[in-house]
Amino acid sequence: MSLNPAAAPLPVATPPRLGPVGANMLCLLSMLTWSAGLPAADLVIPHLPPLVLTALRCLLAGGVLVALWIAIEGLRAVTTAPWLRGMMVGGVTIGLASVFLVTAQAATDAVTVAVVSATMPVIGIALECLLDGRKFTLRLALGLALSLTGGVLAFAAGLGGLSLGLGAAAALASVMAYTWGSRATVKSFPDLTPLGRSAITVMGAAICATIAALTHAAMGAPAPDWAAMGWREIGGLLAFSIGSLAISQLLWIIAVGRIGIGAASMHMNAVPFYVMLIVFLMNGPWNWAQTAGAAVVVLGVIIAQSRPRIPHGPEK
Repeated sequence: MSLNPAAAPLPVATPPRLGPVGANMLCLLSMLTWSAGLPAADLVIPHLPPLVLTALRCLLAGGVLVALWIAIEGLRAVTTAPWLRGMMVGGVTIGLASVFLVTAQAATDAVTVAVVSATMPVIGIALECLLDGRKFTLRLALGLALSLTGGVLAFAAGLGGLSLGLGAAAALASVMAYTWGSRATVKSFPDLTPLGRSAITVMGAAICATIAALTHAAMGAPAPDWAAMGWREIGGLLAFSIGSLAISQLLWIIAVGRIGIGAASMHMNAVPFYVMLIVFLMNGPWNWAQTAGAAVVVLGVIIAQSRPRIPHGPEK
C-alpha cells in the first residue's frame, strides 16, 4: 500500500442513496429553507446595492460550502476541481439569474415575478425532453398542469394584480437561467459529489458577482450604506446567505441529481405556502387558498413522478 498522499486516488463521487420520497423531501426542505431567508433579506436589501448583496451572499455561502468540502473530501478534491467551468455555470445559475430577478422586480411587482416563476416546471421538463430524451407522457402533462394551477393559485391568493412587459421578460430570463444552471450543475460535474457541485458553482458565482460589483463601483455606482449594518442586519445577511443559499442549494442539487430538474422544479410552486406558514408561526394569518394551491402542487408532483421505470436492459 502506497504511503504517498499524492498517489492516493480521489474519492469516487457517488450519488446519495435516495428513493423518490427522500428526494422530494429534500426538495421540500430546500424550498422551506430558501423561503425562510426571505424575511431576513428584507433587513439588508435597503442598505446594499443588488450586485454588492449578491456578491456578499455568494461569498459567505460559497465559503461555508468550500470549507465543508475541504473538511469532508480533502483539499486535493477542491484544488483539482474544474473551477473555470464552475465559474461559468455558477455565474449563470446564481449570478445572471439574480441580475435578471432584480431587474424584473424593479420594473414590475412581486406578483408578476411570482407568477412567472411558476413556469419553472415547464422549462425544466422542456430541457429534459429536448436534452435528456425524456418522453412527454399524459401523466407528466397532467402533473405539470396541476403544478402550474396550484402555483398560480398559491401566488394569486397572497398577491395583487399581474403586469406584463419588459419586467416579465426579465423574470422569465431569470427562471430560465436558474433552471438551466441547476441542470448544468448536475450534468457538468459528473466526477464531483453533490457537495462539490454546490460549492464550486456557488463560489464560482461569488467570483463573478464580486468582479461585477467592483466594476460597477468603479463606474460610479451607489455605495453601500455600511453605517446602517448593525448586528440585526448582519444576522439577516448570514441567514440569507448560509441558510437560504448554502444549505438550500446543497439540498436542491442533491434532489435534482436524483429526480431531475423537471420534477424538482415543481416544488418551487409551493413556496408561497411555505412563506405563509413561516408568517403564521410568527403570529400571522392562515391563508386557506395558498394551502389549497400547495396541495394541488403536491398532487401534481406525485402524478408526474408516478411513471414506470424505463428498463436498462433488453426485455426478456
